[in-house]
Amino acid sequence: MKSVLANCSASISELKRNPSALIEESDGEPIAILNHNKPTAYLIPAETYEELIDSIEDYQLGIIVKERQAEKISAVAVNFDEL
Repeated sequence: MKSVLANCSASISELKRNPSALIEESDGEPIAILNHNKPTAYLIPAETYEELIDSIEDYQLGIIVKERQAEKISAVAVNFDEL
C-alpha cells in the first residue's frame, strides 16, 4: 500500500467539483488526490511549487560548486600581468 505524503486528501470527484475550494482549504499544504483510495497525484499551490523548484535549483548549484572545488587541485596558477 502506498503511503499518503500529505495531511490533506481529496477524491478526484471532489477535485472536479471545486478545485479552488480545495486549494484554499489546504492553506498552502499539498493535497493528495486519491483514486480508489490510492494517491494518484498531489496538488500544490503555485507559490509552493515555485519554492520547491527554487530549492531544487539551489541544491543542484551546490553540487556543481562542490564538484568544481574538487577540481581546484588541478588548477594552474596564472599571473594576470603575464597575460
